[in-house]
Amino acid sequence: MSDADHRTPHTTHWTLAARAAKMNPSVIREILKLTEKPGTISFAGGLPSSKAFPVAEFEAACAKVLKDDPIGALQYAASEGYGPLRELVAQQLQQQSSAAGQHWNVEASQVLITTGSQQGLDLVAKVLIDAGSKVLVESPTYLGAVMAFTPMEPTVLGVQSDEQGIVIDDLATQSENARFLYVLPNFQNPTGRSMTQQRRVEVSAQAASTGLPILEDNPYGELWFDHAPPAPLTAHNPDGGIYLGSFSKVLAPGLRMGFLVAPKAVFPKLLQAKQAADLHSPGFNQRLIHAVMQDGFLDRHVPTIRSLYKAQRDAMLQALAQHFPDAQTNPESNLTWNTPAGGMFLWARLPAGMNAVDLLPRAVQHGVAFVPGAPFFAGQPDLRSMRLSFVTPSVEEIHHGVAALAAAIRQYQV
Repeated sequence: MSDADHRTPHTTHWTLAARAAKMNPSVIREILKLTEKPGTISFAGGLPSSKAFPVAEFEAACAKVLKDDPIGALQYAASEGYGPLRELVAQQLQQQSSAAGQHWNVEASQVLITTGSQQGLDLVAKVLIDAGSKVLVESPTYLGAVMAFTPMEPTVLGVQSDEQGIVIDDLATQSENARFLYVLPNFQNPTGRSMTQQRRVEVSAQAASTGLPILEDNPYGELWFDHAPPAPLTAHNPDGGIYLGSFSKVLAPGLRMGFLVAPKAVFPKLLQAKQAADLHSPGFNQRLIHAVMQDGFLDRHVPTIRSLYKAQRDAMLQALAQHFPDAQTNPESNLTWNTPAGGMFLWARLPAGMNAVDLLPRAVQHGVAFVPGAPFFAGQPDLRSMRLSFVTPSVEEIHHGVAALAAAIRQYQV
Protein backbone atom coordinates (compact mmCIF):
# COMPACT_ATOMS: atom_id res chain seq x y z
CA MET A 1 0.00 0.00 0.00
CA SER A 2 1.47 3.37 -0.97
CA ASP A 3 1.76 6.42 1.26
CA ALA A 4 -0.84 8.10 -0.93
CA ASP A 5 -3.44 5.62 0.28
CA HIS A 6 -3.04 6.96 3.86
CA ARG A 7 -3.48 10.63 3.00
CA THR A 8 -6.43 12.39 4.55
CA PRO A 9 -8.76 13.44 1.73
CA HIS A 10 -9.49 17.12 1.44
CA THR A 11 -13.05 18.40 1.45
CA THR A 12 -13.98 19.57 -2.02
CA HIS A 13 -14.49 23.31 -2.14
CA TRP A 14 -17.13 24.40 -4.62
CA THR A 15 -16.78 28.00 -5.71
CA LEU A 16 -20.13 29.22 -6.97
CA ALA A 17 -20.51 31.88 -9.62
CA ALA A 18 -21.61 35.25 -8.30
CA ARG A 19 -24.90 34.94 -10.20
CA ALA A 20 -25.71 31.73 -8.29
CA ALA A 21 -26.19 33.79 -5.15
CA LYS A 22 -29.11 35.49 -6.88
CA MET A 23 -30.81 32.16 -7.66
CA ASN A 24 -33.10 31.88 -4.67
CA PRO A 25 -35.98 29.47 -4.11
CA SER A 26 -39.36 30.61 -5.33
CA VAL A 27 -40.91 32.64 -2.55
CA ILE A 28 -44.28 31.21 -3.48
CA ARG A 29 -43.05 27.61 -3.38
CA GLU A 30 -41.62 28.23 0.08
CA ILE A 31 -44.90 29.77 1.21
CA LEU A 32 -46.83 26.83 -0.23
CA LYS A 33 -45.03 24.44 2.13
CA LEU A 34 -47.43 25.82 4.72
CA THR A 35 -50.33 24.52 2.65
CA GLU A 36 -49.30 20.85 2.68
CA LYS A 37 -51.56 20.07 5.61
CA PRO A 38 -53.82 17.16 4.56
CA GLY A 39 -57.35 18.21 3.70
CA THR A 40 -56.43 21.81 2.91
CA ILE A 41 -58.51 23.39 0.14
CA SER A 42 -55.98 25.19 -2.02
CA PHE A 43 -56.62 28.41 -3.91
CA ALA A 44 -52.85 28.76 -4.08
CA GLY A 45 -51.59 26.70 -7.01
CA GLY A 46 -51.31 27.88 -10.59
CA LEU A 47 -52.01 24.45 -12.05
CA PRO A 48 -54.48 23.89 -14.88
CA SER A 49 -57.35 21.58 -14.03
CA SER A 50 -56.50 17.96 -14.83
CA LYS A 51 -60.14 17.56 -15.89
CA ALA A 52 -59.21 19.45 -19.06
CA PHE A 53 -56.40 17.14 -20.19
CA PRO A 54 -57.28 15.41 -23.52
CA VAL A 55 -55.94 12.02 -22.46
CA ALA A 56 -57.62 9.97 -25.19
CA GLU A 57 -56.37 12.29 -27.92
CA PHE A 58 -52.80 12.06 -26.64
CA GLU A 59 -53.04 8.29 -26.45
CA ALA A 60 -54.06 8.19 -30.11
CA ALA A 61 -51.39 10.74 -31.03
CA CYS A 62 -48.66 8.64 -29.40
CA ALA A 63 -49.61 5.66 -31.53
CA LYS A 64 -49.81 7.79 -34.67
CA VAL A 65 -46.43 9.46 -34.15
CA LEU A 66 -44.65 6.18 -33.45
CA LYS A 67 -46.30 4.59 -36.48
CA ASP A 68 -45.78 7.43 -38.96
CA ASP A 69 -42.36 8.82 -37.97
CA PRO A 70 -40.70 6.83 -35.17
CA ILE A 71 -37.12 7.69 -36.15
CA GLY A 72 -37.81 11.41 -36.52
CA ALA A 73 -39.66 11.48 -33.20
CA LEU A 74 -36.90 9.71 -31.27
CA GLN A 75 -33.80 11.21 -32.93
CA TYR A 76 -32.02 14.51 -32.34
CA ALA A 77 -33.67 17.34 -34.25
CA ALA A 78 -33.35 20.95 -35.36
CA SER A 79 -33.03 23.52 -32.60
CA GLU A 80 -35.68 25.74 -34.18
CA GLY A 81 -38.33 23.07 -33.65
CA TYR A 82 -40.51 20.71 -35.66
CA GLY A 83 -41.28 22.46 -38.94
CA PRO A 84 -44.98 21.59 -39.24
CA LEU A 85 -45.61 22.74 -35.66
CA ARG A 86 -43.84 26.05 -36.29
CA GLU A 87 -45.98 26.55 -39.39
CA LEU A 88 -49.14 25.75 -37.46
CA VAL A 89 -48.23 28.23 -34.70
CA ALA A 90 -47.59 30.98 -37.26
CA GLN A 91 -50.86 30.25 -39.04
CA GLN A 92 -52.92 30.29 -35.85
CA LEU A 93 -51.38 33.53 -34.58
CA GLN A 94 -52.16 35.23 -37.88
CA GLN A 95 -55.74 33.98 -37.79
CA GLN A 96 -56.33 35.02 -34.17
CA SER A 97 -54.87 38.47 -34.74
CA SER A 98 -56.94 39.00 -37.89
CA ALA A 99 -60.09 37.92 -36.03
CA ALA A 100 -59.27 40.61 -33.45
CA GLY A 101 -58.99 43.22 -36.21
CA GLN A 102 -55.21 43.55 -36.44
CA HIS A 103 -53.08 42.07 -39.26
CA TRP A 104 -49.91 40.33 -38.09
CA ASN A 105 -47.73 38.63 -40.69
CA VAL A 106 -46.11 35.83 -38.69
CA GLU A 107 -43.64 33.66 -40.59
CA ALA A 108 -42.76 30.15 -39.47
CA SER A 109 -39.09 31.16 -39.64
CA GLN A 110 -39.73 33.53 -36.72
CA VAL A 111 -41.16 30.78 -34.49
CA LEU A 112 -38.84 29.03 -32.03
CA ILE A 113 -40.27 26.05 -30.15
CA THR A 114 -39.24 26.18 -26.49
CA THR A 115 -39.34 23.82 -23.54
CA GLY A 116 -42.28 25.61 -21.98
CA SER A 117 -42.74 29.36 -22.25
CA GLN A 118 -40.63 29.62 -19.10
CA GLN A 119 -37.62 28.73 -21.25
CA GLY A 120 -38.55 31.61 -23.53
CA LEU A 121 -38.16 33.96 -20.56
CA ASP A 122 -34.77 32.44 -19.78
CA LEU A 123 -33.54 32.77 -23.37
CA VAL A 124 -34.64 36.38 -23.62
CA ALA A 125 -32.90 37.15 -20.33
CA LYS A 126 -29.63 35.64 -21.56
CA VAL A 127 -29.74 37.49 -24.87
CA LEU A 128 -31.02 40.92 -23.81
CA ILE A 129 -29.92 41.54 -20.20
CA ASP A 130 -26.52 42.65 -18.93
CA ALA A 131 -25.64 43.23 -15.29
CA GLY A 132 -27.28 46.47 -14.26
CA SER A 133 -29.69 46.57 -17.22
CA LYS A 134 -33.02 48.21 -16.51
CA VAL A 135 -36.01 45.94 -17.10
CA LEU A 136 -39.58 47.18 -16.74
CA VAL A 137 -42.47 45.03 -15.54
CA GLU A 138 -46.10 45.53 -14.63
CA SER A 139 -47.04 46.10 -11.01
CA PRO A 140 -47.62 43.40 -9.89
CA THR A 141 -46.12 40.88 -12.33
CA TYR A 142 -45.47 37.18 -12.85
CA LEU A 143 -42.92 36.04 -10.28
CA GLY A 144 -41.51 33.34 -12.56
CA ALA A 145 -40.41 35.99 -15.04
CA VAL A 146 -38.54 37.94 -12.41
CA MET A 147 -36.85 34.70 -11.33
CA ALA A 148 -35.76 34.07 -14.93
CA PHE A 149 -34.37 37.60 -15.26
CA THR A 150 -32.63 37.79 -11.87
CA PRO A 151 -29.52 35.65 -12.59
CA MET A 152 -28.56 38.14 -15.32
CA GLU A 153 -28.43 40.81 -12.57
CA PRO A 154 -30.81 43.44 -13.96
CA THR A 155 -32.49 46.26 -12.12
CA VAL A 156 -36.17 45.30 -12.31
CA LEU A 157 -38.57 48.21 -11.93
CA GLY A 158 -42.33 48.06 -11.61
CA VAL A 159 -44.41 50.38 -13.81
CA GLN A 160 -47.63 51.70 -12.35
CA SER A 161 -50.60 49.66 -13.52
CA ASP A 162 -54.35 49.98 -13.15
CA GLU A 163 -57.31 47.84 -14.16
CA GLN A 164 -56.76 48.79 -17.82
CA GLY A 165 -53.08 47.85 -17.81
CA ILE A 166 -49.79 49.79 -17.85
CA VAL A 167 -50.14 53.47 -16.94
CA ILE A 168 -48.78 55.35 -19.93
CA ASP A 169 -47.40 58.39 -18.09
CA ASP A 170 -45.31 56.22 -15.77
CA LEU A 171 -44.12 54.10 -18.69
CA ALA A 172 -42.95 57.25 -20.48
CA THR A 173 -41.11 58.38 -17.35
CA GLN A 174 -39.29 55.08 -16.82
CA SER A 175 -38.65 53.84 -20.36
CA GLU A 176 -35.35 55.63 -21.02
CA ASN A 177 -32.48 53.13 -21.40
CA ALA A 178 -34.68 50.17 -20.44
CA ARG A 179 -33.83 46.91 -22.23
CA PHE A 180 -37.47 45.87 -22.53
CA LEU A 181 -40.94 46.02 -21.00
CA TYR A 182 -42.39 42.69 -19.87
CA VAL A 183 -46.19 42.41 -19.99
CA LEU A 184 -48.92 39.79 -19.67
CA PRO A 185 -51.85 41.55 -21.31
CA ASN A 186 -54.41 38.73 -21.08
CA PHE A 187 -55.83 37.53 -17.73
CA GLN A 188 -52.55 38.27 -16.04
CA ASN A 189 -50.87 36.15 -13.41
CA PRO A 190 -51.36 37.15 -10.60
CA THR A 191 -54.22 39.66 -10.94
CA GLY A 192 -56.39 38.15 -13.67
CA ARG A 193 -56.76 41.60 -15.26
CA SER A 194 -56.56 42.25 -18.99
CA MET A 195 -55.16 45.21 -20.87
CA THR A 196 -57.81 47.08 -22.81
CA GLN A 197 -57.65 47.60 -26.56
CA GLN A 198 -57.06 51.33 -26.12
CA ARG A 199 -54.28 50.79 -23.62
CA ARG A 200 -52.58 48.27 -25.91
CA VAL A 201 -52.54 50.82 -28.69
CA GLU A 202 -51.14 53.45 -26.33
CA VAL A 203 -48.47 51.17 -24.83
CA SER A 204 -47.39 49.99 -28.27
CA ALA A 205 -47.19 53.57 -29.56
CA GLN A 206 -45.25 54.77 -26.52
CA ALA A 207 -42.78 51.89 -26.78
CA ALA A 208 -42.32 52.43 -30.53
CA SER A 209 -41.72 56.15 -30.04
CA THR A 210 -38.78 55.48 -27.73
CA GLY A 211 -37.49 52.25 -29.30
CA LEU A 212 -38.42 50.24 -26.20
CA PRO A 213 -38.79 46.51 -26.99
CA ILE A 214 -41.80 44.70 -25.56
CA LEU A 215 -41.68 41.13 -24.25
CA GLU A 216 -45.27 39.91 -24.44
CA ASP A 217 -46.19 36.77 -22.50
CA ASN A 218 -49.53 35.17 -23.35
CA PRO A 219 -50.08 31.81 -21.64
CA TYR A 220 -53.73 32.50 -20.76
CA GLY A 221 -55.11 34.30 -23.82
CA GLU A 222 -57.26 31.40 -25.03
CA LEU A 223 -58.96 31.04 -21.64
CA TRP A 224 -61.51 33.83 -22.17
CA PHE A 225 -65.04 33.41 -20.85
CA ASP A 226 -67.31 35.70 -22.86
CA HIS A 227 -65.23 37.59 -25.42
CA ALA A 228 -61.85 36.95 -27.02
CA PRO A 229 -59.20 39.47 -25.96
CA PRO A 230 -57.89 42.20 -28.29
CA ALA A 231 -55.02 41.52 -30.66
CA PRO A 232 -51.51 41.11 -29.18
CA LEU A 233 -49.35 44.17 -28.61
CA THR A 234 -46.73 42.52 -30.83
CA ALA A 235 -49.17 42.63 -33.74
CA HIS A 236 -49.09 46.45 -33.58
CA ASN A 237 -45.29 46.57 -33.93
CA PRO A 238 -43.88 43.14 -34.89
CA ASP A 239 -40.30 44.38 -35.22
CA GLY A 240 -40.46 45.82 -31.70
CA GLY A 241 -41.67 42.80 -29.78
CA ILE A 242 -41.00 39.22 -28.76
CA TYR A 243 -44.11 37.13 -28.20
CA LEU A 244 -44.25 34.11 -25.88
CA GLY A 245 -46.93 31.41 -26.02
CA SER A 246 -47.63 28.11 -24.31
CA PHE A 247 -49.43 24.82 -24.93
CA SER A 248 -49.58 24.12 -21.18
CA LYS A 249 -52.89 25.82 -20.42
CA VAL A 250 -54.82 24.47 -23.42
CA LEU A 251 -53.36 20.95 -23.73
CA ALA A 252 -51.03 19.61 -21.02
CA PRO A 253 -48.33 21.30 -18.90
CA GLY A 254 -46.37 18.09 -18.38
CA LEU A 255 -45.20 18.07 -22.01
CA ARG A 256 -43.36 21.36 -21.38
CA MET A 257 -44.06 22.85 -24.79
CA GLY A 258 -44.10 26.55 -25.60
CA PHE A 259 -42.91 28.89 -28.31
CA LEU A 260 -41.66 32.37 -29.00
CA VAL A 261 -42.00 34.62 -32.02
CA ALA A 262 -39.11 37.02 -32.51
CA PRO A 263 -38.06 39.64 -35.06
CA LYS A 264 -35.36 38.57 -37.47
CA ALA A 265 -32.96 41.01 -35.77
CA VAL A 266 -32.84 38.93 -32.55
CA PHE A 267 -34.06 35.46 -33.60
CA PRO A 268 -30.54 34.09 -34.44
CA LYS A 269 -29.20 34.93 -30.98
CA LEU A 270 -32.23 33.42 -29.25
CA LEU A 271 -31.69 30.30 -31.34
CA GLN A 272 -28.04 30.14 -30.31
CA ALA A 273 -29.05 30.49 -26.65
CA LYS A 274 -31.53 27.66 -27.17
CA GLN A 275 -28.83 25.47 -28.73
CA ALA A 276 -26.58 26.07 -25.75
CA ALA A 277 -29.37 25.37 -23.26
CA ASP A 278 -30.78 22.04 -24.47
CA LEU A 279 -30.03 21.58 -28.21
CA HIS A 280 -33.76 21.32 -28.93
CA SER A 281 -37.10 20.70 -27.23
CA PRO A 282 -38.24 17.05 -27.27
CA GLY A 283 -39.10 16.10 -30.85
CA PHE A 284 -41.53 13.42 -29.73
CA ASN A 285 -43.51 15.92 -27.65
CA GLN A 286 -43.54 18.41 -30.49
CA ARG A 287 -45.01 15.82 -32.84
CA LEU A 288 -47.59 14.87 -30.22
CA ILE A 289 -48.72 18.48 -29.94
CA HIS A 290 -48.89 18.82 -33.70
CA ALA A 291 -50.84 15.57 -34.11
CA VAL A 292 -53.38 16.51 -31.43
CA MET A 293 -53.90 19.97 -32.89
CA GLN A 294 -54.82 18.66 -36.33
CA ASP A 295 -58.30 19.15 -37.77
CA GLY A 296 -59.13 22.12 -35.57
CA PHE A 297 -59.03 20.17 -32.29
CA LEU A 298 -58.37 23.26 -30.17
CA ASP A 299 -61.47 24.93 -31.59
CA ARG A 300 -63.48 22.05 -30.12
CA HIS A 301 -61.47 21.44 -26.97
CA VAL A 302 -60.71 24.89 -25.57
CA PRO A 303 -64.39 25.90 -25.21
CA THR A 304 -64.81 23.04 -22.72
CA ILE A 305 -61.95 24.47 -20.65
CA ARG A 306 -63.51 27.94 -20.80
CA SER A 307 -66.86 26.58 -19.67
CA LEU A 308 -65.29 24.69 -16.76
CA TYR A 309 -63.21 27.63 -15.57
CA LYS A 310 -66.05 30.12 -15.95
CA ALA A 311 -68.31 27.99 -13.76
CA GLN A 312 -65.61 27.81 -11.12
CA ARG A 313 -64.93 31.55 -11.32
CA ASP A 314 -68.65 32.21 -10.92
CA ALA A 315 -68.76 29.90 -7.90
CA MET A 316 -65.93 31.83 -6.26
CA LEU A 317 -67.56 35.19 -7.00
CA GLN A 318 -70.84 33.92 -5.56
CA ALA A 319 -69.16 32.59 -2.43
CA LEU A 320 -67.21 35.81 -1.89
CA ALA A 321 -70.36 37.91 -2.26
CA GLN A 322 -72.14 35.65 0.23
CA HIS A 323 -69.45 35.83 2.90
CA PHE A 324 -68.44 39.48 2.35
CA PRO A 325 -71.77 41.20 1.57
CA ASP A 326 -70.53 44.66 2.54
CA ALA A 327 -67.44 44.59 0.33
CA GLN A 328 -68.70 47.23 -2.11
CA THR A 329 -70.15 49.64 0.43
CA ASN A 330 -67.39 49.37 3.02
CA PRO A 331 -64.22 48.18 1.22
CA GLU A 332 -61.73 49.21 3.90
CA SER A 333 -63.35 46.87 6.42
CA ASN A 334 -63.94 43.96 4.05
CA LEU A 335 -62.19 41.69 1.60
CA THR A 336 -62.54 43.12 -1.91
CA TRP A 337 -61.86 41.44 -5.26
CA ASN A 338 -61.96 41.85 -9.02
CA THR A 339 -63.92 39.93 -11.67
CA PRO A 340 -61.50 38.42 -14.21
CA ALA A 341 -62.89 37.91 -17.70
CA GLY A 342 -60.81 34.78 -18.23
CA GLY A 343 -57.74 32.93 -17.07
CA MET A 344 -57.16 31.16 -13.77
CA PHE A 345 -56.80 33.81 -11.07
CA LEU A 346 -58.72 36.34 -9.04
CA TRP A 347 -57.03 39.21 -7.17
CA ALA A 348 -58.31 40.13 -3.72
CA ARG A 349 -57.41 42.70 -1.08
CA LEU A 350 -57.72 42.31 2.67
CA PRO A 351 -59.29 44.88 5.01
CA ALA A 352 -57.14 47.81 6.10
CA GLY A 353 -54.40 46.93 8.56
CA MET A 354 -54.10 43.28 7.55
CA ASN A 355 -51.12 41.47 6.07
CA ALA A 356 -51.73 38.51 3.74
CA VAL A 357 -48.50 36.77 4.79
CA ASP A 358 -49.63 36.90 8.43
CA LEU A 359 -53.10 35.66 7.49
CA LEU A 360 -51.88 32.60 5.56
CA PRO A 361 -51.00 30.32 8.53
CA ARG A 362 -54.31 31.26 10.17
CA ALA A 363 -56.13 30.36 6.97
CA VAL A 364 -54.32 27.02 6.75
CA GLN A 365 -55.47 26.26 10.28
CA HIS A 366 -59.01 26.79 9.00
CA GLY A 367 -58.34 24.46 6.06
CA VAL A 368 -57.77 26.85 3.15
CA ALA A 369 -54.69 28.24 1.39
CA PHE A 370 -53.91 31.14 -0.95
CA VAL A 371 -50.85 33.00 -2.23
CA PRO A 372 -50.01 36.37 -0.63
CA GLY A 373 -49.59 39.09 -3.24
CA ALA A 374 -46.43 40.75 -1.95
CA PRO A 375 -43.90 38.52 -3.81
CA PHE A 376 -45.38 39.59 -7.17
CA PHE A 377 -44.26 43.21 -6.82
CA ALA A 378 -40.92 44.42 -8.14
CA GLY A 379 -41.15 47.56 -6.02
CA GLN A 380 -43.20 48.49 -2.98
CA PRO A 381 -45.57 45.57 -2.34
CA ASP A 382 -49.23 45.72 -1.43
CA LEU A 383 -49.21 43.68 1.77
CA ARG A 384 -53.00 43.39 1.77
CA SER A 385 -53.17 41.68 -1.64
CA MET A 386 -53.66 37.99 -2.33
CA ARG A 387 -54.06 35.69 -5.35
CA LEU A 388 -56.88 33.16 -5.44
CA SER A 389 -56.88 30.41 -8.07
CA PHE A 390 -60.31 29.05 -8.91
CA VAL A 391 -59.53 26.36 -11.52
CA THR A 392 -58.29 23.41 -9.45
CA PRO A 393 -60.86 23.06 -6.61
CA SER A 394 -64.37 21.82 -7.31
CA VAL A 395 -67.36 24.13 -6.98
CA GLU A 396 -68.18 22.54 -3.63
CA GLU A 397 -64.60 22.99 -2.43
CA ILE A 398 -64.66 26.62 -3.55
CA HIS A 399 -67.70 27.34 -1.36
CA HIS A 400 -66.17 25.55 1.63
CA GLY A 401 -62.81 27.24 1.05
CA VAL A 402 -64.22 30.76 0.85
CA ALA A 403 -66.21 30.12 4.05
CA ALA A 404 -62.98 29.03 5.75
CA LEU A 405 -61.17 32.08 4.44
CA ALA A 406 -63.91 34.34 5.81
CA ALA A 407 -63.61 32.64 9.21
CA ALA A 408 -59.83 33.15 9.23
CA ILE A 409 -60.22 36.84 8.34
CA ARG A 410 -62.81 37.37 11.09
CA GLN A 411 -60.48 35.72 13.58
CA TYR A 412 -57.62 37.95 12.39
CA GLN A 413 -59.78 41.06 12.82
CA VAL A 414 -60.52 40.30 16.47
